[in-house]
Amino acid sequence: MDTLLTTTNVTIGLAAVVLSLLAVAMAYVLGWANRVFHVEVDPRVEKINEALPGANCGGCGYVGCNEYAEAVAAGVADVTLCGPGGTSCAAQLAEIMGVDPGKARPLRAVVHCRADRDMRLLRKDYEGERTCAAANLVGGVQGCTYGCLGFGDCERSCDYDAIHVKNGVAVVDYEKCIGCKACARVCPRNIISMVPFYTERMLVIGCSNHDFGPDVKKVCTVGCTGCKACAKNSDVFAMDENLPTIDYEAYDPDADVKTALDKCPMKGLVYVGKPPSGKPSLRTGEPPKGPARADFKTTVDDTDWWG
Repeated sequence: MDTLLTTTNVTIGLAAVVLSLLAVAMAYVLGWANRVFHVEVDPRVEKINEALPGANCGGCGYVGCNEYAEAVAAGVADVTLCGPGGTSCAAQLAEIMGVDPGKARPLRAVVHCRADRDMRLLRKDYEGERTCAAANLVGGVQGCTYGCLGFGDCERSCDYDAIHVKNGVAVVDYEKCIGCKACARVCPRNIISMVPFYTERMLVIGCSNHDFGPDVKKVCTVGCTGCKACAKNSDVFAMDENLPTIDYEAYDPDADVKTALDKCPMKGLVYVGKPPSGKPSLRTGEPPKGPARADFKTTVDDTDWWG
């Protein structure tokens, strides 16, 4: 019996010694690994995270606020990319990074189509899935292959209730839009672009049709005919494949564009955003009526059409 107890005690003792040696060895290995593979964490990342709103909307182009914070701290992302945070957030990030936010302006969505159902020609009933993504794959849903499909993919994507389909065309509520880019990402025709708002009201272009005038008139009563009157009367506008554009990097909110607006036969150059005090809210009015594109292209030419 004593022999058995002695053997058991020795076994337990050896096990304890072995476990202790393993613990010491693992501690040494982990300590070595910590020194060899240690990655310095920029203390600014935490400060940037605290300044960000924590929406994790992805509007900045990164997976979440933390990834954006790391990119800003690394100097590979601009401090002005947070739509929900706006200019105040950009100013805080600029202070943390010790940089000048420059012309940091909030981005807001602009729908480059103003044609509602009553303004569209060559329409037909669509009986497929009631989404823009599905309808975009079917030819002949509407005559204009550049216009808003009006099935509300953008409306469903917005967590801020800032865009709604009214009589077949998407309209932005600029009192609610924070520039999260969700609507722009889901639009299958890429007719929603993000425009930097240098003022509360911005001049925009509300048409996306690149076709020649006669073809535009066959499908829409308010589409841009590419007459070039705006570009001839103001340096603010430039023509790109029969459609006016605005270079927002060189945009001057005080530029005189009255003649260009008056000369536009389709009245397609308009201001969107918050109206001057005492005037009706644009969010209850018509969608954009004129062309002004920041980062815009259409996917129509890349789509396989049938039907």
